[in-house]
Amino acid sequence: QVQLVESGGGPVQAGGSVRLSCAASGTIFSINVMGWYRQAPGKQRELVATITSGGITNYHDFVKGRFTISRDNAKNTVQLEMNSLKPEDTAVYYCNAVVRLMGIPLRWDAYWGQGTQVTVSS
Repeated sequence: QVQLVESGGGPVQAGGSVRLSCAASGTIFSINVMGWYRQAPGKQRELVATITSGGITNYHDFVKGRFTISRDNAKNTVQLEMNSLKPEDTAVYYCNAVVRLMGIPLRWDAYWGQGTQVTVSS
């Protein structure tokens, strides 16, 4: 009923910047929280940043002011601007959204995108 599609990933040199985008589509009534998670080889998936429909943001400590999350509620999209990238930022980045479906009140469901690879070389 809902799908998330990420774009913008790819190779980048250390110190460079990448902008990730995610678009949600389907029988969506509203989206509460949208965010980004990442998973490196051999490690668990971890939160990068989230943003509510009201614009309240939350970042993991490892971001250290380098990343900025934003969203367009009218378009059901979320972006992640990543600056001063480091090799340890290399991972598959996943979009996440907590969604209320059309015609189903008092119910929220979490959805995940397919992931986009970001590779940072030194």
